[in-house]
Amino acid sequence: MVANLELPDCWIATGFVRNAVWDALHGRTPQPPNGDVDVIWFDPDRCDEKLDRDMEDKLRVAVPSIDWSVKNQARMHSRNDDKSYQSSSDAMRYWPETATAVAARWVRGDELEIACPLGLDDLFNLLLRPTQRFAHEKLPIFEERVRSKAWIELWPLLKRAETGGG
Repeated sequence: MVANLELPDCWIATGFVRNAVWDALHGRTPQPPNGDVDVIWFDPDRCDEKLDRDMEDKLRVAVPSIDWSVKNQARMHSRNDDKSYQSSSDAMRYWPETATAVAARWVRGDELEIACPLGLDDLFNLLLRPTQRFAHEKLPIFEERVRSKAWIELWPLLKRAETGGG
């Protein structure tokens, strides 16, 4: 259904992908989404936030049990006080955690494509590591995310990387 939106550079991202991997690595059976499902896309010529809301409405009609969040990454740099992003994958480089900077999409109907600009090692090694900016100037935001989302309690095999890395 996300592919039916026909948005350029469009992916299902963040917690939906990360949590599915962490659940599998903890030996848990697949679970329905917990929280929202993030859909990211990139088109610098269509940055009106209303378009994102319209896409969320379409997805809610298709699957009302999911809390959809759609965001054109071409406009998100200003909210995040970053330089302009060049693509969805480029935007993921600026997200708080390396293990969250992963996205997936179906191509040609049956092939799964993964975007992981910061690699997959931290995700598959159950390592919580802040990205470069969140290891330094935005470290309090990373720390609050780890605390408020209770990841270590939910996935006890997670390990924290030394902050100051990135």
